[in-house]
Amino acid sequence: MVELGENLTFVKWIRENEIIMIKKIILWSWMLATGSVAIAQQKSREAWVSPFDFPLLLSANFGELRPNHFHNGIDIKTQGVTGKPVHCVAEGYISRVAVQHGGYGQVVYVAHPDGHTSVYGHVERFSDGVQKRVREYQYANETFVCSLTFTPDEFPVRQGEIIAWSGNEGASAGPHLHLEMRDTETGTYIDPMPFYRRMLKDHKAPVASLVGIYPLENEGVVEGSSRRKLVAVSGLKQPVTAWGKIYTGISAKDYMDGTSNFYGVHSVKLFVDDREVFHSLTDSVRADENRMINAFTDYDELMRSRRLIMRSYRAPGNRLQLLQTDSCRGVVTIDEERDYRFRYELEDNFGNRSSYRFTVRGKRQEIPQQEHPGKTLLRWDRTNVIQQPGMQLVIPQGMLYENAWLDKKVSGDSARTSFDYVLDTGHTPLHGFCELSIGVRHRTVADSTKYYILQRWGKGHTPIGGKMENGWVKARVRTFGTFAVGVDTVPPRITPLNKGNWRGNFSRIRLKISDAESGIASYKVHIDGKFVLFGLKKGALVIQDPRRISRSGVHRMEVWVTDCCGNEQYEKFQF
Repeated sequence: MVELGENLTFVKWIRENEIIMIKKIILWSWMLATGSVAIAQQKSREAWVSPFDFPLLLSANFGELRPNHFHNGIDIKTQGVTGKPVHCVAEGYISRVAVQHGGYGQVVYVAHPDGHTSVYGHVERFSDGVQKRVREYQYANETFVCSLTFTPDEFPVRQGEIIAWSGNEGASAGPHLHLEMRDTETGTYIDPMPFYRRMLKDHKAPVASLVGIYPLENEGVVEGSSRRKLVAVSGLKQPVTAWGKIYTGISAKDYMDGTSNFYGVHSVKLFVDDREVFHSLTDSVRADENRMINAFTDYDELMRSRRLIMRSYRAPGNRLQLLQTDSCRGVVTIDEERDYRFRYELEDNFGNRSSYRFTVRGKRQEIPQQEHPGKTLLRWDRTNVIQQPGMQLVIPQGMLYENAWLDKKVSGDSARTSFDYVLDTGHTPLHGFCELSIGVRHRTVADSTKYYILQRWGKGHTPIGGKMENGWVKARVRTFGTFAVGVDTVPPRITPLNKGNWRGNFSRIRLKISDAESGIASYKVHIDGKFVLFGLKKGALVIQDPRRISRSGVHRMEVWVTDCCGNEQYEKFQF
């Protein structure tokens, strides 16, 4: 006899599989409507076309090392100008567009039947139909920032069709197109280089600048010290002595034909006595792994000198799938008095290789034992709760890549709104946001919305944000440092830029906006009583639709800017 619970489980299984089948039917129906399933499945990388009608040159490649993230696409040069037509690389439909102050600036997402989504960032404007929809939304909601999604039948696109014009929007240092390939279902970033290798020239091998040799704390020693040793490539012929457990790292860049730009290294292999102990291969990066670059690189050296060194070591909390190590996570045990032969092999996307050899000489020597009196051990494999009088920081499991020692201090005048709380781990990265709560000792203003958390940097500070709840200000932080509660009762500043030129050319209308405390939260501009769209670009409000202003008469402009503590500044101008 079948029990009731078993019947319910069976019915649930049937329903779940029905839902899966329905989703598959919908997907396959769309694929059939846009071509054929067989063609979609067999579409080779060689079938994808260039987004431009001129020869490709890259200013950045996939996997290039950046602070806090890998570069998730390729950056294509646009001959030093904006406004180049951007062609869709393959058949599909525009699934999403977004407009942001930073990041991609203005970006187009195209879903393709083969399971990829192509992403085009920093564009100047969208194709006419999409641009019209974006403007309608922005004016209806009186906002510059927006994100719109579309169904397959709204904006289908053919391969080679113009979907945008290149620009320099968002967090961009110069005109270019940021092109990504993603797995549509998982969102995983995929290296676009194999799609475009045939359109590029590269005969240059990667070039290393230095090698790092790192002893594990209390378990290894290098040249008589427990500190890392950095060796320039030119000095690798001289053996380095070590004993116990160590690992190594390498700083290297890649180059391509026809440009002076440098790029990330696609593949790094480390061999010790001809045995592979480490391999990194940047073919893809999952979105939730992106910040794990801070465990892959020497984060301390990055913070000190801005140098990026790839560690041939997997920290215990580092789950980056692009890293492959032996069972020792890349750690090499030097326990014999002999020469250990290390060899790095670097390779780019085009098969160009370079090799760097060096010797670590096993020399029995005392391993210094480090002590951390007064410090708190933070464990990578558990939740850590840090408390001081009037402060609490909760670090969930998974936020640390390896153990760290924390030095806690409370400083500042007791008459202040709050104490300063020093949370010093040297240079230790956090993978994600952690909740920080700081108590307000003295309420200098009655309005609870005026309080926020700030992070001190020398004589300056960075606003973190947060809200007051029952006498505590709570915010989310993603770094260690010195934190305190700030009070913001001062509204932002609005400064017209070159106002004398506005009347002759409305496209020159710009206003600098700034806030010394909690930061800018929102803004709005009316001209002659009507909302006019402005974008915030590099600290200035820039008009987006100058043609909406009448060419005759004197115009009245009203500007509202609000900071993150609700302080509003209102200014009016005539031109």
